[in-house]
Amino acid sequence: MSNIIRHDPFEDLFRGFFVRPVDFGGNSGEAPQMRVDVQEGPENYRLHAELPGIAKEDIHVHIDGPVVSISAERKARQDHKDGERVLRTERYYGKVQRSFQLGQDVDDSAASARFTDGVLELTLPKKAEVQAKRLTIE
Repeated sequence: MSNIIRHDPFEDLFRGFFVRPVDFGGNSGEAPQMRVDVQEGPENYRLHAELPGIAKEDIHVHIDGPVVSISAERKARQDHKDGERVLRTERYYGKVQRSFQLGQDVDDSAASARFTDGVLELTLPKKAEVQAKRLTIE
């Protein structure tokens, strides 16, 4: 008589479910996008960027005329104790960056930045538009 082994296909799914959760799509291993809100007022632009878990020193803002670029880097920390092993890591470490073309040049000398509770807030005053000069012909 032959030995019959019964195999339950759901057994592999539920074995270690709480240690290795099943990913039902959504996260494809890509770097997360920086979530940004941009508002325009009569005299300035206001920009809010979510950068959770990133140190203030690792955020860089570059202004070039109407283009604003934000780059940030989340650095990996190794804070494991002896005898511990990592079962799952879902946090992303690496660089993220975004650039925006605004409708008007930004006065970079009057721009300000503040970083509070993982949110970068930029206040970007609009540069006064240069009026065309009319020359008189002699």
